[in-house]
Amino acid sequence: MNQYGFLKVAAAVPHVEVADCDFNASRIIALMEQAAQRGAEIVAFPELSLTAYTCGDLMLQPTLLNAAEEALVEVIRKTRKLPLVGIVGAPLRHGSAIYNCAIVFSQGKILGVVPKSYIPDYSEFYENRVFTSGAGITDEEIEVGGQSCDFGVDLTFDVNGVEFGVEICEDLWVAQQPSSQLALDGAKVLFNLSASPEAVGKHAYLRQLVVQQSARTLSAYVYTSAGFGESSSDLVFAGKAFIAESGTLMAETDRFSLDEKLIVADVDIELLEFQRQRNTSFRINESGTENTVIEMEIPDPMQTDRLDRVINPQPFLPDETEAEGYFEDMFEIQSHGLAKRMQHIHSKCAIIGISGGLDSTLALLGVVHTFNKLGWDRKGIIGVTMPGFGTTDRTYQNAVELMQLLGITSLEIPIRKACEQHFLDIDVDPTDRSAVYENAQARERTQILMDLANKYNGLVIGTGDLSELALGWATYNGDQMSMYSINGSIPKTIVRKLVSWAATKAENKRIAEILHDVVATPVSPELLPANDQGKIAQKTEDLVGPYELHDFFLYHFINSGYSPTKILYMAECAFRDTYDRETILKWLKVFFRRFFSQQFKRSAMPDGPKVGQMSLSPRGDWRMPSDASSRMWLKELENLS
Repeated sequence: MNQYGFLKVAAAVPHVEVADCDFNASRIIALMEQAAQRGAEIVAFPELSLTAYTCGDLMLQPTLLNAAEEALVEVIRKTRKLPLVGIVGAPLRHGSAIYNCAIVFSQGKILGVVPKSYIPDYSEFYENRVFTSGAGITDEEIEVGGQSCDFGVDLTFDVNGVEFGVEICEDLWVAQQPSSQLALDGAKVLFNLSASPEAVGKHAYLRQLVVQQSARTLSAYVYTSAGFGESSSDLVFAGKAFIAESGTLMAETDRFSLDEKLIVADVDIELLEFQRQRNTSFRINESGTENTVIEMEIPDPMQTDRLDRVINPQPFLPDETEAEGYFEDMFEIQSHGLAKRMQHIHSKCAIIGISGGLDSTLALLGVVHTFNKLGWDRKGIIGVTMPGFGTTDRTYQNAVELMQLLGITSLEIPIRKACEQHFLDIDVDPTDRSAVYENAQARERTQILMDLANKYNGLVIGTGDLSELALGWATYNGDQMSMYSINGSIPKTIVRKLVSWAATKAENKRIAEILHDVVATPVSPELLPANDQGKIAQKTEDLVGPYELHDFFLYHFINSGYSPTKILYMAECAFRDTYDRETILKWLKVFFRRFFSQQFKRSAMPDGPKVGQMSLSPRGDWRMPSDASSRMWLKELENLS
């Protein structure tokens, strides 16, 4: 495991010759050497990879069993100098029975042997003709190649501080997988040695099984299955291999290849530990029984500079194949929550400030969707544009035209005179562009919306998003406040995508054009006067930093539990073609300073549904005192400067 908590694991699919143990051993040795060159710390091979899986009744022959054991000894001897752990499959005799086994070894020594628990009796398999189930075997020893080693289904292996476990093929498909117990016993990485034949439709289901098991067990799950060279008398083996981490597929082989395969991925052990610590359901089920843990230290891997892991620079965004359903669900969650709230207060009137910016546009679309679902007249939506000192023609025109095209009630209430009077009342120079100048406008707008809600028995809809809440980029008791906030768990990077997606579903071409222009407009509170060309002078991302960076920081601080050091490293990997280290570090310091200092705004945030992957509501995913100190996090960043 490297300094950032990543463990490099590998799944290998070698060529095999049926019943030729010497050939099979040579291919295992070659692939172990390749895995070591890639920096892998653990590499797994398919079920019965030393003999091939499809030997049939030859598995009962002493000649083959003896050859398999001799080949295993040869593999262990010839890989003794490699700085990694190998896991291979072989038939082994124990007592009067033959077991389908996974042998774990490193540095010339067998660490332990795990027998297969569930022996299939399907018509296309022969295993129950040969093998005995290892279910229930614990605290036993087996003699292999002159070594006496631990033998049992409860074994886990601790290598350089990382605990892993092993199961074999059918063990994954049953109702109570051995790997589930191994995870509860402490294994964070699970390996499955398999020989699963191909059948139409089976591959997608198997991939789903692997990914789901990694999610259920909060683990990394490494699966490898037999490939080219197995007998095709009755079955075909396509050489499937997967590496999944906590519900996410990290790597997989292409099937039906005539070539050998080796996939490598860095799995995040620190992330898995954090998820298990945070998941109370997992903690409740953690095993109270003692299992056998075999510990060993191995040398550092050959190379550690390459990270075999794709780091998504926009972690809140869904995969492209899932985007359609993801965005539809977000609108449905928004509207479902809002519909309940409006029916509860017996109101058919929603009040919303429309600026022509991203957030208010998304909130407006969500309110319109709610009224459509309820079958209510859209005239019950009162959109209010409130031009101030920084309002530009672009945002104003977009706001006015969008309200008109959507068929809602629109009001225009300028705030300049009210703010000027307010400055006079509190003795503030209106040419002083201080926080008073900006916040007075935000609070004036909120006062108007609240009073209109009283007038029309309506509900003020909040428009602020998750990214603004994280940074505290909102005026306390101004745009920070509403009666129901439907954007509060949607980060800015998703807001952009949602509005763009909504444009593709727009009622007419002109609405789509406006929505695309809203997306293209620089993010701004428009509280300072426009420049000489009448364009936005106050650009949020120039002041607090790029939202794509802050959303990345937020995701990994809250969802991943990363330290500032690890967030910086991950951001450097994710944005290497966009931002240099100095820029990332600058905005990361801003993120931590603002996240801590602005908690008081989140502590007083209004109700609103959790729509996205996280919520900063004090009633939701994040509980934090408003006077917590950021010093330890900033101190760590200062040491990185």
